[in-house]
Amino acid sequence: MNVDRYLRMIAGAFVMGSVALGHWVHPGWYLFTAFVGLNLFQSAFTNWCPMMSFLRKLGVRS
Repeated sequence: MNVDRYLRMIAGAFVMGSVALGHWVHPGWYLFTAFVGLNLFQSAFTNWCPMMSFLRKLGVRS
């Protein structure tokens, strides 16, 4: 798998996890969902995402 596929998989897991935590633990977790969404939104315009940098440092191919 490449960086883009890992990024989508991780973002989806973060969103699903934070929605579940917001529902069952505390509504404050919805802020993390918003953070992930805003990060994906800005990466569409800037073509930069912190998770992509992290994955590349781990050796995931582009």
